[in-house]
Amino acid sequence: MSDASKAGGGTSLIGLTGGIAAGKSETLRVLAELGAETLSTDAVVHELLGSEEVASILIERWGERVEGEDGGLDRGRIAGIVFEEPAELGWLEAVLHPRVGRRVIEWRQALPAALEVAVVEVPLLFEGSMAEIFDATIAVVADDDERARRAQVRGTGELEARSGRQLSQAEKAERATHVVVNDGTVAELEGDLRELYPELEAAGG
Repeated sequence: MSDASKAGGGTSLIGLTGGIAAGKSETLRVLAELGAETLSTDAVVHELLGSEEVASILIERWGERVEGEDGGLDRGRIAGIVFEEPAELGWLEAVLHPRVGRRVIEWRQALPAALEVAVVEVPLLFEGSMAEIFDATIAVVADDDERARRAQVRGTGELEARSGRQLSQAEKAERATHVVVNDGTVAELEGDLRELYPELEAAGG
């Protein structure tokens, strides 16, 4: 990233990704505690789905199938449509991704100039085109059995069904600047990230 396009002078802009149930959200939380400003694109998508603009676009295409009892969107029904119909998933991404991108840019431009580290969680970081905007990237990985256990506890279903559109953990790790292995306790994760943090601060150049 050129100095002119980077967030607030020497701020390091870091992209965070990882496998399903590998611990991305926990990693984002710990990085915030260490001093980083953080943004989750999943949270941005959640906000967009709650907006009147996006709701009207989706209801115009899918009608009553996605209308909730309160007049908004039923996210469960949306998930069912895009899971069963890949073409509809592509259409939904075309609606959401540009808006998510604009939100990330606005957030980045509003960061204070003295900030050292800013982290954006992007589940499909390397599957899309966002990786190139970051000074460095982190892939959070974990043992498949541990990920399956976490997914079951969270009630998010089978890893295989949810991971079909994602690169493997090995591919994410190969592409990332830094790899964080999250097989242990939260305390161990915190320790690893504390050790990594100075390298993230230096990534902005």
